[in-house]
Amino acid sequence: MIARRRAVPGRVSPAMPSLLQYDFMRNAFAAAAVVAVLAGAVGYFLVLRGQTFAGHALAHVGFTGATGAVLAGIAPIWGLVLATVAAGIGMGFMGERLAQRDVAIGLVLALALGFGLLFLSFFTGSATQATTLLFGNVLAVDRHTIWLLLVMAVASLLTLAIISRPLLFASVHPELAEAKGVSLRLYSVLFLAIAALATAECAQIVGVLLVFALMVGPAAAAQRCAATVSAGVLLSIALALLEAWGGIALAYYTNWPSSFWITVLSSVVYMLAILWQSVAARTAAA
Repeated sequence: MIARRRAVPGRVSPAMPSLLQYDFMRNAFAAAAVVAVLAGAVGYFLVLRGQTFAGHALAHVGFTGATGAVLAGIAPIWGLVLATVAAGIGMGFMGERLAQRDVAIGLVLALALGFGLLFLSFFTGSATQATTLLFGNVLAVDRHTIWLLLVMAVASLLTLAIISRPLLFASVHPELAEAKGVSLRLYSVLFLAIAALATAECAQIVGVLLVFALMVGPAAAAQRCAATVSAGVLLSIALALLEAWGGIALAYYTNWPSSFWITVLSSVVYMLAILWQSVAARTAAA
């Protein structure tokens, strides 16, 4: 909780314009910006390829990796990154079969979450640690973590930019792309490895259980509103940034969890996108 002075009637509260006077708030906004840009870009392709469930799966596997790291006495983010990247590469090798194995993946998710809770049961103070891992705590991010997130985000975005054209081709016209010599499995592995890093970063902001809201929500809304891929990616990034920053600001003024607000904003934006698309379709038909 943040202690704030009581506002005097007729006078602007000194706390209102000083949202960024605290170091941890500046760190939170910086970390959210880095993560939102990566989540918006990667999430758009995740939705385009119909692999949103895979992104949800990566988050659960990451929880097991993070708790295993805690048990081993190392930083949770390293276990989270290693577990998600390994799972992403494994899912990438499954290729098209991934979409046909929802039941198997669901069982693996439940098993991974169970192992994560088991690992935490061996660790003293697991309740607080579990809450942070499951639901995130962006206000606890330090500058070292921000730099780590930035390095991973830059590497991921550069790789995504390099493979974007063949990835788009393989996503929209997989049969034709394969006929033209594009390796569907190679680009599936590369993309899901990038998605794994994005998932690990999102977990630092909203936790592993709410990654879907930040990485898929803005992208799904952008696809309903944008006419081109480039416009969709930019809109997805803008929406993710708006939701992340808006969630932190609302958490500051209400003392409610930022993860809750980010999830609410993501849901509201998506519903507005559905409404906008419906109105646009009726207008065009008329």
